[in-house]
Amino acid sequence: MSKHIYIAIEGPIGVGKTTLARMLRQSLDTQLLLEVFEENPFLRDFYKDRERFAFQTEVFFLISRYHQQRVIPDLLGKGGLTSDYLFAKSRLFAHLNLRGDEWDLYERTHGALAEHIPLPDLIVYLRASVDVLMARIAHRDRPYERVMERSYIAALSAAYEQFFAGYDETPVIAVDTDELDIVARPADYSRLEEQVLDALQGVVYQPALGIRNTTH
Repeated sequence: MSKHIYIAIEGPIGVGKTTLARMLRQSLDTQLLLEVFEENPFLRDFYKDRERFAFQTEVFFLISRYHQQRVIPDLLGKGGLTSDYLFAKSRLFAHLNLRGDEWDLYERTHGALAEHIPLPDLIVYLRASVDVLMARIAHRDRPYERVMERSYIAALSAAYEQFFAGYDETPVIAVDTDELDIVARPADYSRLEEQVLDALQGVVYQPALGIRNTTH
């Protein structure tokens, strides 16, 4: 490859973003940028009362993600990078959770910050059915996620589908993960890694063509 590649993994809560990012980091020998989410002091209250704590939660995430991602150019000066989130997810979540003046203020702020954040060379969009997402969330058993509503995960999953259906800023691979187990079945990971490597060849050597390998 002729340059340092930046890969972002995206998808709804519980789909397996961090697991894949860690595995790609290992096999592709990149640096790793993981979202810092447990430091959000409003997160636990948000899942108990989303309407009351949505604005505080989303603004904290926006600022946190901005500070994390503004250093991406420096990281790419040292080598490739794999991240388990995309800066644009901030707006996706906020659009789902905010209304009225709070949304208007948030959108203006996000737009100003997003201008300083580089786009990835490739996005791997992981999708799964709501049943599978709920099962994975229950399996990892984070205390603050125990009260997470199925309706919220369904709405979030639909928001991701809508977002990527119209996304054309960078190449995207969409992967249905319902039947995948990249941890327990090495062959599943090998196939996914091969798909990513094939896509990266297109990114590096045919930048004018790009790719749009989705199942929408």
